[in-house]
Amino acid sequence: MADTKKYYSVNQLPAVLTAQHIATYLGISRTRVYELFQLIPSVGGIPNFDIGLSKRVERQDFINWIQDRKQEKVNKQAG
Repeated sequence: MADTKKYYSVNQLPAVLTAQHIATYLGISRTRVYELFQLIPSVGGIPNFDIGLSKRVERQDFINWIQDRKQEKVNKQAG
């Protein structure tokens, strides 16, 4: 069942996120989220953990990931 709820604030997201939550929040495909799950966090991947065959992300890890992406952009523009 697809999560069709729109999230306007990261604080509205559940404490533990699915790929669909992230895709809906970021406005990207679920496939792209799974691609980001495959990357290690040090190169831009979204930190995640497994529950059986499913991937999950803690909301705070997702918030930190967004902040890291923003900081990387600032650093590139300044450098």
